[in-house]
Amino acid sequence: MPAITASAPGKIILFGEHAVVYGRPAIAVPVNQVAARAIAIAEPRQPSGTVIIQAPDISLESSLSDLPPDHPLAIAVISVLERLEITRPPAFTLRISSTIPVAAGLGSGAAVSVAIIRVVSAFLGRPLPNEQVSELAYEVEKRYHGTPSGIDNTVITYNMPVYFVRGQPVAIFHVARPFTIVIGDTGIKSPTATAVGDLRKFWQADPIPYERLFDQTGQIAEAARRLIESGRTAELAPLMQDNHRLLQEMGVSSPELDHLVQTAQASGALGAKLSGGGRGGNMIALVDPQQAESVAEALKLAGARSTIITKVGGI
Repeated sequence: MPAITASAPGKIILFGEHAVVYGRPAIAVPVNQVAARAIAIAEPRQPSGTVIIQAPDISLESSLSDLPPDHPLAIAVISVLERLEITRPPAFTLRISSTIPVAAGLGSGAAVSVAIIRVVSAFLGRPLPNEQVSELAYEVEKRYHGTPSGIDNTVITYNMPVYFVRGQPVAIFHVARPFTIVIGDTGIKSPTATAVGDLRKFWQADPIPYERLFDQTGQIAEAARRLIESGRTAELAPLMQDNHRLLQEMGVSSPELDHLVQTAQASGALGAKLSGGGRGGNMIALVDPQQAESVAEALKLAGARSTIITKVGGI
């Protein structure tokens, strides 16, 4: 049996992070310049039921049975076996790699889960449809992140721009006019679960001001969708500024993120904001395509560990 391969892209949230956990809309788009990849290789000489997991990026090589049951890689594999009601699969080795930075707001965990779920189900001859892939990846996210919104697994599974409202059907929307985003990585790892958990404590202690912030953030996401669908992408710039200010008020920005946002604006970006969980990770800047390289270089000079230039919509 030939090796089976599956991959899944990274993602960025354009608008609505954190508020999306509380039922407001958010917009997320895939980032195909980075990806997680999983390969399933049959091991016919091994006893049935043997699953070897190799993840050199984290120096891991282990049998599935030896991994802790709450390990995210184990959860992803087991979720597929349980969904397909397979107790002893044909022996195989699962190799996992990723170019997506960890804990940086680019959806690394969800992308790895999606790639694993796709490759394992395909290897077993019963590839799962997108809806079930996303559902299982969300279950992994819940075990790993506590209270995820569901946006990461959704945009990564469908590899399309997504307008997401928790608990509602997936809304994939049209980008009328492609636009360019520069992503700047602070180099500070910031697990989503920590930022989400801290904000939840603040909200529980004093919900009224946070509900106001979430409402305003949701209104920005709604307005941004209308602009993207009508091709008026330059008008996204002030919405990015407003969204970043609201995230600052929520307490999820950081001096490093604020510095990169200010640098992007000073170097010619139309607008900029943090993206994802905050407290570190990434920021994004909306730029004219001809300005992308110079903005990326300015971010590096200002301390960004790395940058990615991506186009939203089109190829």
